[in-house]
Amino acid sequence: MMPVAHDAERRLNAVDLTLVVIFLAGIYLGIALQITPTIPMPAMPAGFTGVILLWRRRDDITPSHLAALLVVLLCYIGSILSAGNYAFLIKRFTGLIQLTYSLMIGYALFLTLVRASRDQLARLFMSFSLLLLFGALLESYGGLRPISDAVRQHLYSRGVYDADLRDEILYGRIRPKFFASEPSAVTFGYTLFAFGWLATTRWRWKYVGYLGLLAIGVVALPGPTLLLMLLLAVPVELFLSGGTNRSAARGIKIAVMSVMVVIAFAWASTSIFSQRFRDISQGNDPSFFFRVTGPALIAIDVMHRHPWAGSGLTAENYIADEIMNVYMRSGIFYSGWQFEKISDSITNYFWLHWIYLGVIWGVVVVVALNFWLKVLGVSNTVFCWMVWAILGQASGAYVSPKTWTVFLLAAAAAVVRRQQPAQAGAVQAAPRAYGSTVLASGRLLRS
Repeated sequence: MMPVAHDAERRLNAVDLTLVVIFLAGIYLGIALQITPTIPMPAMPAGFTGVILLWRRRDDITPSHLAALLVVLLCYIGSILSAGNYAFLIKRFTGLIQLTYSLMIGYALFLTLVRASRDQLARLFMSFSLLLLFGALLESYGGLRPISDAVRQHLYSRGVYDADLRDEILYGRIRPKFFASEPSAVTFGYTLFAFGWLATTRWRWKYVGYLGLLAIGVVALPGPTLLLMLLLAVPVELFLSGGTNRSAARGIKIAVMSVMVVIAFAWASTSIFSQRFRDISQGNDPSFFFRVTGPALIAIDVMHRHPWAGSGLTAENYIADEIMNVYMRSGIFYSGWQFEKISDSITNYFWLHWIYLGVIWGVVVVVALNFWLKVLGVSNTVFCWMVWAILGQASGAYVSPKTWTVFLLAAAAAVVRRQQPAQAGAVQAAPRAYGSTVLASGRLLRS
């Protein structure tokens, strides 16, 4: 029997902490290893460390966890077999392999993070945030750019960002890449790590600090992805702060905060990134179209034409002609915009869920994943889905580790917050299904 640790006893050791650092660095960098001509290993450093973490957490893996995960995978298999045109069956099962890999290493990260203390996780995420800030400033003003560019040319076989002239027009300078493939990877990583800090810190003035991180981020590594930080504050306050307090005063506070976030988002969009959003409003921004507008239009069309099972997992080519027809009918798509593959024109994993799975299987998979979260001991599952959906507006690759790291990192934050209340030393009861670290007589403990 392993008792639930008190705050003072909860802490990742040096080995686990090092593995988590490598895992998160691998998610940030996104370096892929080509295993076969058709099957890559995305986020290779995260993959290797995820396997090690899974081995180290082998005593925490319960039959109920694996059974729930198997239900999820069976739902994906059902969606694949239900999708039209079996000529794409091999492609869909390749996507399933990548998805299984991503879910398994994300599960390993979850099992590891829930063993940590809130303070340790807050320091970890703040350290990553400050590292990206410092690295971005060094690249812009400290002469690091030639080194970063040279390393990037060796790390990435494709997708290396080369639109520096566009950055100078939109932002007045070249945006830092800090060893990542493109500037958006830096802003996405910074947004994710800053959110991780907000979700775990005990600091009373955390929202002031969070806004400070946003303000410094806009200066050091500008990009509209940073505005998602504002939206991410809402689920943190709505589901993680205040415990079980659901008073009218708290409801008013959340409503006021939500309105302020919307106003701040609109103001920042039209002032800080005014040129970028002017291009978006005029249909002159291919990046925004392929990240937000286009995927949403395609998802609506696919759910209408293929409501049962969508295009099938990673089978965009099955509906390639329909995608181009949707784009051409939109009125804001410019035929001169270039992309290598049809998948490069859909970089939004939230909408890809509905494009790949359709309405019916899309809902079934959501229910299955939600059930898995419940088995893992996550009581605030809506929190996880909100975080996942918000960050999906800035990232594609539905089957990649980054997508499911977001999901399971949010799940771990929710569990840790419930296990460890705001006051250090106080201990809440463990969530009913939180058996990821507690076993007794071969059965899941219930508390």
